[in-house]
Amino acid sequence: MKEEIFDRYMQAGAAAKKILCEGAERIRVGASLLEVAEFVENSILDEGFGIAFPVNISLNEAAAHDTPSPDDTRTFAKGDMVKLDLGVHLDGYIADTACTVDLGDQPLLCEASIAARDAAIAAVRPGVAIGTLGTIVAHEIKSRGFLPVANLTGHGLDQYCLHKGPNVPNIPGSGGAVLEEGMVLAIEPFASTGTGFVHDGRREEIFSQQIRRPVRLPAARKILQEIESRNGMPFARRHVHVKSADLALSRLIHDGIIRSYPVLSDVPGSYVSQAEHTMIVTGDACIVTTA
Repeated sequence: MKEEIFDRYMQAGAAAKKILCEGAERIRVGASLLEVAEFVENSILDEGFGIAFPVNISLNEAAAHDTPSPDDTRTFAKGDMVKLDLGVHLDGYIADTACTVDLGDQPLLCEASIAARDAAIAAVRPGVAIGTLGTIVAHEIKSRGFLPVANLTGHGLDQYCLHKGPNVPNIPGSGGAVLEEGMVLAIEPFASTGTGFVHDGRREEIFSQQIRRPVRLPAARKILQEIESRNGMPFARRHVHVKSADLALSRLIHDGIIRSYPVLSDVPGSYVSQAEHTMIVTGDACIVTTA
């Protein structure tokens, strides 16, 4: 990896760590989800970085892909388990990091995802098979009495690319891709009190452009102009400042130009915790950019 690229990853990681901590401190009973999201994203921009994806604020059984709507009135309640997941980029080089804020009393569930993340990171080095990391993650979570979320994974990162191979499983496995020096990975275990599987919900607030194609609807053209600088990275409905945005987004989805990311949840009444770091594989281990 070139030194200037390495430096960009490290700078993005340091900013992500700082902003994650500051955002987590604002999650308290009675606080507004929308205000926390705006604080996090404004902080990223104020620090001179780009928003790699809309900040995810997912509650309780929701594991990922929830972000406030433009007129969101939700507030945090006592007992909530809150996943705060954010992405920072510098010239497209991304730091992806997440933590769980427990507004109830489930420290062991939070510990499960953290311990799984840290144990997997400790095993990262060239030559290690991806399946080995999944086995480590699953062991740490199951040994504490919970289930890893089987159909969510960590992932590779590249310039302006939030998800590329190899995927890092949260369940036991053998073989798979082998880690190589210079790979950039986000390891993000999810521990659940539910079934260990997430499903698509009805709520959709996050989108990304998939292809470039001319469109006739003026509002749709305006949206594509607004998100052009995203370079394909995800955006939120509240990032779009266009009249008739809902109609235009629906048309763009129908035409296959953008896709939506439904909120991913385990069964109602369950709780999910998450912990995530980004790292660069080195010659003999890894450097965690977001620690």
